[in-house]
Amino acid sequence: MSQVKSTSVEVRLPSQLGYEKVAMSTAAAVAKLMGFREDRVEDLKTAVAEACINAMEHGNRLNEGLSVGVVLSAGKDALEVKVIDDGKGLTGRPAKPDIDRKIHGEEDPRGMGMFLIQALVDEAEWVTGANGKSSYVRLVIRLDKEAE
Repeated sequence: MSQVKSTSVEVRLPSQLGYEKVAMSTAAAVAKLMGFREDRVEDLKTAVAEACINAMEHGNRLNEGLSVGVVLSAGKDALEVKVIDDGKGLTGRPAKPDIDRKIHGEEDPRGMGMFLIQALVDEAEWVTGANGKSSYVRLVIRLDKEAE
């Protein structure tokens, strides 16, 4: 029985807005090497950017002394991305935003990132680290062989 070897790529980003683009480019390169369709690569880039921005802003509170870790694990038919910060993480599941209320200015227009992430990938899971440190979001996007 042959075992499929998983390939991992790791990137460390400063908690400064703009550096999410490094993670986006890295994730796109790995996904393209795996054979993902261009539309799925774009979905992945958007989800990774949102996750990195959330980690920088909410997890690390834009503290430039803290970094965001991005670990991409390429398997045979799926790519897993973990975006790791030094924050306390979420309590509970992200609530679905009320888009109508946001559009009409009745709710803060921000706060749609987690909903967007969930819509773009096949799996999204927010994990709180032990002792309120090193929380992460785990994203999985599956390779769709049928659509090739």
